[in-house]
Amino acid sequence: MNFRETVTGSDLTREWKAFEARAKALPDGHRAAWEQIKANLFLYGDFTGRNLLPILDGALGLLEESVADGQGVHEVLGDDIPGFCAALVGGKGARTHRDRWREQLNGNVARKLSRLGG
Repeated sequence: MNFRETVTGSDLTREWKAFEARAKALPDGHRAAWEQIKANLFLYGDFTGRNLLPILDGALGLLEESVADGQGVHEVLGDDIPGFCAALVGGKGARTHRDRWREQLNGNVARKLSRLGG
């Protein structure tokens, strides 16, 4: 990945197109699970989502392997896809972008208040 690709995001576009092409080959139930996985993992992404690419690649690979082995979605992921996604990114309680923004905002407010009071 070169600087131009990083700045323009063309590397991300290429990766997403590859993911979606792979996902199109999945049966309907597995494709629906892929959509749920994407939606739930976006909570844990950084601004660009670049940090999620390896995780998404692994999750899609798991779905592809389950199809090849003849397993259903529930056999592989269980009934709790949000919980599965939380486990992928570091377990329950993993920090989301909202958590990081909240911490940043609270820190900024605390600094401003300390300047006013002292």
